[in-house]
Amino acid sequence: MPRDNASGRHTRLRIANAAARLIAVDGIHDFALAKKKAARQIGAPETRNLPTNEEVEAALGAYQQLYQADEQELRLGHLRKRAVEMMRELQRFNPQLSGAVLEGSAARYCEIDLHLFTDSAKEVELFLLNHGLDYTPRQRRVYRGVEQCIIPVFAITTDDADFSISVFASIDLRLRLRNTLQGRPFRHAGLKAVLAMQDQEKPASRSDGEEPGQPT
Repeated sequence: MPRDNASGRHTRLRIANAAARLIAVDGIHDFALAKKKAARQIGAPETRNLPTNEEVEAALGAYQQLYQADEQELRLGHLRKRAVEMMRELQRFNPQLSGAVLEGSAARYCEIDLHLFTDSAKEVELFLLNHGLDYTPRQRRVYRGVEQCIIPVFAITTDDADFSISVFASIDLRLRLRNTLQGRPFRHAGLKAVLAMQDQEKPASRSDGEEPGQPT
């Protein structure tokens, strides 16, 4: 039995590492798809020893730190800046940053995952139309506890960033929402928190001798 467990852990690790590379290099957004492709790559398409999303995220962070550190820092700074700009536009809908851009694991071609909390998705749609923000409607499945829900999503593509804007009910901000039934709850950060993250990152990006500015 211990041998089987060790074998299963080894398989999960190999799949997690292969999936991390697919996400980091090929820009695959869907972790489930990345894991399935990775399992085929290592010659184990029928395995049940698929890693968790958390294991893939850990492998992704290690890959990015080892092979893409400079690129990752620039990408993350740019995506967080664009997130702040969009959050300011959508401020009336209580925008919250979530996903890889918040966590610091944003890969190439990563979408900026914004969650809005409002009781009218129609108001969001009208706001986007009135402000000239072209979108593609989507849906996503989330879990409120054990309850499965389908929520609207607006996908927006700009010249230098892609956004996935999910619209939740106002009360959902106080609930523990998940992508999957067994997954960990979403982590959120509002505009002030994201701005604070940017302020913490600024000193590392300044040249020697440049004094940090005063916080506003």
